[in-house]
Amino acid sequence: MWESKMDIYNVFELRGRTLCYFGVGAIKKIKDIAEALKKQGINKVIVVTDEVAYKVTGAWDVIEPALKEVGIDSIMYTGVTPNPTVEQIDEATAMGKEFGAQAVIGIGGGSPIDSAKSVAILLEYTDKTASELYEQKFIPEKAKPIIAVNTTHGTGTEVDRFAVASILDKEYKPALAYDCIYPTYAIDDPALMKTLPPNQTKFTSIDAINHVTEAATTIVASPYSILLAKETIRLITRYLPQALSHPEDLVARYYLLYASAIAGISFDNGLLHFTHALEHPLSAIKPELPHGLGLAMLLPAVVKHIYPAVPEVLADIYEPIVPGLKGVPGEAEKIAAGIEKWLFSLGITEKLEDMGFTKDDIPKLVELATTTPSLDLLLSLAPIKATKEVIAKIYEDSLKPLS
Repeated sequence: MWESKMDIYNVFELRGRTLCYFGVGAIKKIKDIAEALKKQGINKVIVVTDEVAYKVTGAWDVIEPALKEVGIDSIMYTGVTPNPTVEQIDEATAMGKEFGAQAVIGIGGGSPIDSAKSVAILLEYTDKTASELYEQKFIPEKAKPIIAVNTTHGTGTEVDRFAVASILDKEYKPALAYDCIYPTYAIDDPALMKTLPPNQTKFTSIDAINHVTEAATTIVASPYSILLAKETIRLITRYLPQALSHPEDLVARYYLLYASAIAGISFDNGLLHFTHALEHPLSAIKPELPHGLGLAMLLPAVVKHIYPAVPEVLADIYEPIVPGLKGVPGEAEKIAAGIEKWLFSLGITEKLEDMGFTKDDIPKLVELATTTPSLDLLLSLAPIKATKEVIAKIYEDSLKPLS
């Protein structure tokens, strides 16, 4: 296979709205980024991260001296948690305002980078709060420059216009999608991912699988989003087991990271529907639930329900996981069972009942899926009509294994 012939140390430029430096050693490009910021008159930045990512990956060991060398002062907020909250975003924003931050650097996976995007907006709209932002009480058209230093291979947030945060008191987990929050620069360096623990390696990769499953089957899907979907699933199927067996294998990390990035581009173009709209209520109610695990528990049932509407696409992109499908509607049960079997083979055996959800929770989950700001847009893009009955049935089918 041609992948083995690629020089993974050749740092190339992955261009879209974001200039992404991609490859082993890409973290060193932070010096070029810092110099570009300085030329724009940016002298102060706020770094938004969690308590671990910036240190354990070694990213800050490169970023801090680069900023100092070009004369950019920084302040750091480390309070971001998985499934970040609007309160955390407000705290970081207050710190950035007091410091006079002119740009935002996010270091981490989806949670810190999404939070950095939100802070970048609120540093421009200084009279607004994160709750107002995520409840869509205003529509932002500008944000401070965003630099995304990615440390996981799953979200694709470093190359897209999306961000997510939780409003805990309302059990909302809305999503944003604004052109102003495309990162100006991104860094995708596989060497920063060697310390990802096994579960995070699995769950972030499953996030990417869900991104492309949805992006390839929305009513606005395109040949481009489908092409990227097919390649994403092929690469993850091949390289995820290798990364789990050999966490420091940079070739495996490289291709999982590449799959994640193109998955981000895929859903930036094709958008999302059921699995993300239905997962957000799960992790809004249980913030400790990893986003990727929530998606994994829903994925087989979602594919089962949408397959009759888009069998040709799903049969094609899922060939590496469920080979031999003909792309006819009657295969819905077969592909759903095959996906679930593949997830189980990775050790992802949990279903909603294992997380404490019961049939009695379904009406509340349906209500949240249909009333949380922004999720109605996702549901409107599904290839089948997203009635409350369909949503309830997907949740019900996800309570326990299909077979």
